Amino acid sequence: MMNKVILILACILGLAACSSQYIMSTKDGKMITTDSKPKLDKDTGMYIYHDEEGREVMIKQDDVTQIIER
Repeated sequence: MMNKVILILACILGLAACSSQYIMSTKDGKMITTDSKPKLDKDTGMYIYHDEEGREVMIKQDDVTQIIER
């Protein structure tokens, strides 16, 4: 039983370590740190991402100059 718990915890920690943060720079000079890779919604022209507090945020594609993985 204890081995299963340890294995599950190891898997959870491994998955958490795989997530990457991204930094988006905007035309007005802001540097936005995201907790997930920004995804472009081509229908609306908006990037959708999760901020450091886990909230879903949207920003216009035209306002973003660069997205880099941290």
